[in-house]
Amino acid sequence: MNKIVAQYKKYRTRNRRFIGCMSLLLCVTGGIALMAGAHRTGCREIVDLLLGKDIEMSRQIVLNIRLPRILAAIVTGVVLSLSGTVMQILLRNPLASPYTLGISNAAAFGASCCIVFGGSIAGAVQASAWFAPVAPCLVTLFAFAGSLLGLAVILLIVKARRASVETIVLSGVIINSLFGAGIAVMQYLADNVQLASIVFWNFGDLGRGDWDKIGIMLVVLLPALLYFYFKRWDYKVLASGDDYAQSMGVSPQRSRISGLVIASLCTAVAVSFFGVIAFVGLVVPHIVRKWMGENEEFLLTGSVVFGGMFLLLCDTVARTVVSPIVLPVGILTSFLGVPLFLFLLTRKKGG
Repeated sequence: MNKIVAQYKKYRTRNRRFIGCMSLLLCVTGGIALMAGAHRTGCREIVDLLLGKDIEMSRQIVLNIRLPRILAAIVTGVVLSLSGTVMQILLRNPLASPYTLGISNAAAFGASCCIVFGGSIAGAVQASAWFAPVAPCLVTLFAFAGSLLGLAVILLIVKARRASVETIVLSGVIINSLFGAGIAVMQYLADNVQLASIVFWNFGDLGRGDWDKIGIMLVVLLPALLYFYFKRWDYKVLASGDDYAQSMGVSPQRSRISGLVIASLCTAVAVSFFGVIAFVGLVVPHIVRKWMGENEEFLLTGSVVFGGMFLLLCDTVARTVVSPIVLPVGILTSFLGVPLFLFLLTRKKGG
């Protein structure tokens, strides 16, 4: 018994060290991201800005361009990683993620509809005194509405067929294909300018980040983090099977549906602001699981920290690797995500 307790304490210590190292690496990556770019900003300039010294160009670049982008990358990485981890835990499926369940494609379809038909919609909105203030963010609103539509379709299918894991996963595959076809239709109907806008929106770009969007995402993310943290023990029980969960007083259907809805809503906000950023919610939970095991308590926390660091690192590379050209981060995550996920799949467990 003492040996088992000692091994468990060693396991917890190792996981805490991993989370601490990832937190430190996140801070280091954030510092590098502040300085990296077409306009090089040294440590002395950053310190001068913190001390309130007036360096106008550096102030504009660091505080109004780079810092919002860095925070947007961290918050979006946290949202996508947390959502992917929760979906994989609840569905007991390693391929579950906001992207594979169709939430991202549904948002892209909503944005595409607004881009193609946005002229007439914007005219009607601006003609109304009540809705005129929302005209500049119509694409974001349509993307959010599209993601909610995708979630609603999945929930309707689940309600009709009972909330089995297989039904939810297959529903996500169907929704993904359906909205992918819808995006293709919008691209066919679009003119050259609209087509370019649709393609660029689908790339996923954190350069759209600003303080207002970050504030909205934090308002959505923080309650979700608290909810999933307090539900971590229910998810641990649920991982052992529905029958065992019911014997422990946990409702599998209620826990699964509520968790998927909250994770999907968080994803919907992120995707509606920054476009489709693939593979983050799919790959990050697998990387963290390789280091920390299946313990939901550490898996959720580790995915949050590592996800923020991972997307920030990808975005920093995307905007500096061919500087002054800034690559959309969604392209880089796809390039990195595919081989990394194949490596994780083919690697022997414990090897």
